[in-house]
Amino acid sequence: MIKQINRKEERQRRHKRVRAKISGTAERPRLCIFRSNSNLFVQIIDDDKRTTLVQASTLDKEVKTKHSNKEAATEVGKLIAKKALEKNIKEVVFDRGGYIYHGVVKTLAEAAREGGLEF
Repeated sequence: MIKQINRKEERQRRHKRVRAKISGTAERPRLCIFRSNSNLFVQIIDDDKRTTLVQASTLDKEVKTKHSNKEAATEVGKLIAKKALEKNIKEVVFDRGGYIYHGVVKTLAEAAREGGLEF
């Protein structure tokens, strides 16, 4: 019998593999993405101190689109870039969270770059 693939476990396995290679520092924190079926969440994390420096999501009041689609990804990407630049964070390490760099994740990354973040 063929075993059904558990997509959540596969994504977590990919994320662990990526996290073994990258980490955020005070000079260059980690931009981490999580996407659910209904929302997008983005954090900028300093792994040395284990603190979240900046966060943005589709649940924020500044974001008009309250879904997990490309329009919302563009808004959240620009919002996280704006918040990061206010805290003098210009360079980050991009952590795609085990997701494929395609669609919503790609749109969010391009919007963050457009907003002024470098990665």
